[in-house]
Amino acid sequence: MTAAATPEVQIMLANPRGFCAGVERAIQIVERALDKYGAPVYVRHEIVHNRFVVEGLEKRGAVFVEELDEVPAEAVVVFSAHGVPKWVPQDAENRKQFYVDATCPLVSKVHVEAERHFRDGLEIIMIGHEGHPEVVGTMGQLPDGAIRLIENTDQASTIEIDDPAKVAFITQTTLSVDDTAEIVQTLKQRFPDIHSPRKEDICYATTNRQAAVKEIAANCDLLLVVGAHNSSNSKRLVEVALRAGCPRALLVQRASELDWEQIGQPGTIGVTAGASAPEVLVQEVLDAFHERFDVKVREVDGVSEDVIFKLPRVLRT
Repeated sequence: MTAAATPEVQIMLANPRGFCAGVERAIQIVERALDKYGAPVYVRHEIVHNRFVVEGLEKRGAVFVEELDEVPAEAVVVFSAHGVPKWVPQDAENRKQFYVDATCPLVSKVHVEAERHFRDGLEIIMIGHEGHPEVVGTMGQLPDGAIRLIENTDQASTIEIDDPAKVAFITQTTLSVDDTAEIVQTLKQRFPDIHSPRKEDICYATTNRQAAVKEIAANCDLLLVVGAHNSSNSKRLVEVALRAGCPRALLVQRASELDWEQIGQPGTIGVTAGASAPEVLVQEVLDAFHERFDVKVREVDGVSEDVIFKLPRVLRT
């Protein structure tokens, strides 16, 4: 194919995209732990939902496990950014394992809210996705049954509360902003006295990335989200793009997953990345398009993020 016959494609790069402060902190925690204590450092669950990141840490000596019974006594173990139930640190102490908690501070904020509501004698409703590690960790901060999970407006419409004057809600940090707003509206209509988070639980990074997708979705023939298939915030970006008017939106972990027949020859493509996807994977996708198309890339202006979370004190020296 001659250069003149190469199809043209415009790529709109959403901003912000990719790593958030909580993900950067979690990765740094594993790296610093390896530097300070040496390999192996064990990590309970994926530190963040991205295989590229996990495999990179494995090459440095991190060992990823599902539960602490896979970790030797007196070993160093890191808890993932999604947070863990309260029994997990206690279990580590019983096993004489030294642990470092990489829970995102914005997830920890939700944990604190839940504990405060419980102390105040409120029934607690959590909006989130059943089985997601963050939801498991948050619900595990309190005794079984203290937090009741709902996932949609139908459940919000039917959940029964003992005392409508003594109820509060919390949310997973990586939900669809619009879907959650509808669920919250339903809860507030049913329970006018419901206690809301003092500051919204959906994190700044989730909110900003969804807003950036909304800005470009209607102008794109296809929107690609670079992210893992088990990443909640990445999957929500696909949904947001479709809802905002993009006719097609696909989630890909990296360039090798691109299905060129499925992609076809769109005139304008939007590209973004979930909060746990590194920028190198976005560049990998762009390079793949450069090999097949005459590509013009446009960086779209967006919110500037300058959030930084401190590392745990034990790793600062």
